Amino acid sequence: MFDFVHKNKLAMQVILGLIAITFAFWGVESYTTFRGASDSVATVNGLSISKRELEEELRRQQDRLREALGRGFDSAAFDTPEVRRALLESLIAQRVIASAALQANLMVSDEALREAIAGMPVFQGEGGFSKSSYELALRSQNPPLTPAQFEARLRRDLSLAQLARAVAEAAIPSRTAAERLAALLEQKREIAEARIAAQPYAAQVKLDAVKLKAYYDANQAEFRTPERVRAQYVVLSADELAKQDAVSEAELKAAYDARASQYQVEEQRRASHILAKTKQEAERLLAEARKSPASFAELARRHSQDSGSAAKGGDLGLVGRGMMVKPFEDAVFRMKEGEIFGPVESEFGFHVVRLTGIRPAASRPLEEVRQELAAELAKQKGARKFAEAAETFGNMIYEQPDSLNPVAERFKLQPRTSGWLTRSAGQEPGALDHPKLRAALFSADVIRNKRNTDAFEVAPGTLVAARVVEYQPESQRGFEEVTIDIENLLRRREAAALAQKEGTAKLGQVRGGSDAGIRWGPVRTVSRRDAQGLSAETLRRVVAADVSKLPAYVGVELPDGYALYRISKVIESGPKTDQQRSADVAGVAQIMGAAQYGEFVASLRERADIEINRKNLEAK
Repeated sequence: MFDFVHKNKLAMQVILGLIAITFAFWGVESYTTFRGASDSVATVNGLSISKRELEEELRRQQDRLREALGRGFDSAAFDTPEVRRALLESLIAQRVIASAALQANLMVSDEALREAIAGMPVFQGEGGFSKSSYELALRSQNPPLTPAQFEARLRRDLSLAQLARAVAEAAIPSRTAAERLAALLEQKREIAEARIAAQPYAAQVKLDAVKLKAYYDANQAEFRTPERVRAQYVVLSADELAKQDAVSEAELKAAYDARASQYQVEEQRRASHILAKTKQEAERLLAEARKSPASFAELARRHSQDSGSAAKGGDLGLVGRGMMVKPFEDAVFRMKEGEIFGPVESEFGFHVVRLTGIRPAASRPLEEVRQELAAELAKQKGARKFAEAAETFGNMIYEQPDSLNPVAERFKLQPRTSGWLTRSAGQEPGALDHPKLRAALFSADVIRNKRNTDAFEVAPGTLVAARVVEYQPESQRGFEEVTIDIENLLRRREAAALAQKEGTAKLGQVRGGSDAGIRWGPVRTVSRRDAQGLSAETLRRVVAADVSKLPAYVGVELPDGYALYRISKVIESGPKTDQQRSADVAGVAQIMGAAQYGEFVASLRERADIEINRKNLEAK
């Protein structure tokens, strides 16, 4: 455990110190401006939510999903009335919280704001906070942010976090409730699985032309070939512009000299420890270790209560100041190399410490940081060149609408040609997989008059313009063309229904005491925290099953058949130390705090004065 905290100190601080809230990192548009704007999609207690803000939130969410899912992401499927309404509900929740924070006069000091910014990983360079990284990150936003804009938005978000934390921390669970919930989360169940596949039942399915035609007539929309285009396009990106102007050795050396302080590495020390529960035990281990220093690693493996480092002979690796709890750190940094010292008392217990090495403070040479520094400088140069070129690129696309060649020659770009594209995204991920650009490609002016689209920023630092080179209108596929497809679809569906019927019957038989001729798979252990590959719904049924009498059985319908699960054993969590029980209370308090905060937001929403402009919401 001590080893885990050593490696994850920052994460532990965040987990214990914050309650997550659903505000976008770069903030929401001013909570107090745009009152009554004509493009408003909603107002909350007089605070407007603009259509532009909703569109930007939609784009941000699409960008996140595109990055996470890659080729599997369909941006059109994410731009539906249901999705837009869900995003609006999220923005409404933000507004009601903002309104409550304003009424409560919550303030964030300049010092707290500076600490928050300095601690953000995105702004870190070698040795800590980097002003250049900070400014570059803000310039890279879409649209770019000034430090004043970002700091004003962050100040608002931090004030809202104060409100969230105050509400959440009011949830104080009883120790009994916390221990019971923790026990349920840690309870394990031994299960075996048996699958009844649909495929063997396919031969039993009887289909005729009448049934196939009836399905075709009732579902003709499934068999339409959508309109599609092939497009020529050009991409202006900061990355490509950076490649056109390589970082010189002189620039690299000048940047290194200017940032010399960032490349200073503080003294680090390598230590091993043995963690004991009591001072008496630690003194005994200290005496043994001093008597035979070569046996330190073996003593740690056999006796240390820190299981993570015990397996490595107590080795904690290199540590710097601020990485360990203070009593331990103070001891390590006053010891001599090879010295064995203790006991050192901390919140984790009593430590016997051995200092195995000292790495003195040093400056990282240019050769060591060359690659990362060159990449950073190239990114900065690319961002500057992109900012300078973007307006000209957009103007040329608009002013010379009949061809992309002039802008390609001006910026040394290579025009590209896509495959066939439909209005739905996903066929050609990347530059053209952007909802507004895709919509422009299918606009009447671009298709009929073969004009360029506008230039669209499809990602931070990336502009794309395109034109249609070939177009095919929507068409209906004939019944004869899709007969085999329909037959295969209906056969799969009806085979699955037969398998599910058989599975339900076998579930009844095994619950009645028969073996039902089922061949069970190997036993595996699952819990609420470890699904072992089970789907969320399957796991929910397994952990919710009545296990007062074992074995217990659960059945789950699947798209390709049916699954049976036999629960043969329930394994409760074992006895815990006081420290583990205290951790359980803290964990349950977080769960209850999040739930209480959700209820608080819901109550604010019920009392809020909310007006939704459905016309602006539905218009794209």
